[in-house]
Amino acid sequence: MTVHFRQPEPLFIEAGPKAVLLLHAYAGSSNDMGMLARALARAGYTVSAPIFTGHGTLEPSDILTAGNVPQWLADAQTALAMLRTRGYHDIAVFGLSMGGLFATRLLELDPELLGGGTFASPVIRVGTTNVPQSFLALSQKVYARQNLDQAQIQNRLLWLQERQPKQLQEIQDFAHDEVAANLSLIHTPFFVGQGTADEMIDSGTGTAVAQRLTELEKHVTFKIYPGAGHVLTVNTAHKQLEQDVLAFLTTLFDK
Repeated sequence: MTVHFRQPEPLFIEAGPKAVLLLHAYAGSSNDMGMLARALARAGYTVSAPIFTGHGTLEPSDILTAGNVPQWLADAQTALAMLRTRGYHDIAVFGLSMGGLFATRLLELDPELLGGGTFASPVIRVGTTNVPQSFLALSQKVYARQNLDQAQIQNRLLWLQERQPKQLQEIQDFAHDEVAANLSLIHTPFFVGQGTADEMIDSGTGTAVAQRLTELEKHVTFKIYPGAGHVLTVNTAHKQLEQDVLAFLTTLFDK
């Protein structure tokens, strides 16, 4: 989760006939995917990185009031449909954290996708999560940059604190009941990236997902990033992640 004070915009970079859809994290935006998107574009891939409803604004409560799991899945499906409308049919999809849930669901639902995967994504729940605390800390930083007094900030944070658990439970239910429960539907190569110093989710999450896919006899590429935190697309692991994703994409598109 990164603080942005200038409202981000969806990314679309046309660079070649093969396309990659990138889905950002909870409380993130297309900025999560900027460096990876540019690296992929330099390698000749067209890249789309949309923004989930309620995200990428200067009001954290928008995530709770404007967005929800069905809407975010629809956002991902719309972004995929837009790529096809533009003439792209060889497509891979990846997602960071929550975005990985929707990337995985697309791979389960859409057999025309060539493959994809997740970066630090809680497809299978392991241990505890620090998302509630991180979201409130992010929100406090956003409000602190606005013309609000301490009482106003505390009231807004309390509002968020009271309402966010319901949404996070809905995301967890979606991950368990719809995403993890249907991994057997995936019939394309799947990439899993996980940092060992993930401060948001248990670092064993990536291992759990990779093991489950292996048990289902799926083609899995599992990459571990020693010392890397949660947002693999922008932290110390980002250059290695970019190389690993490019190598993985070569196996999809050049077969």
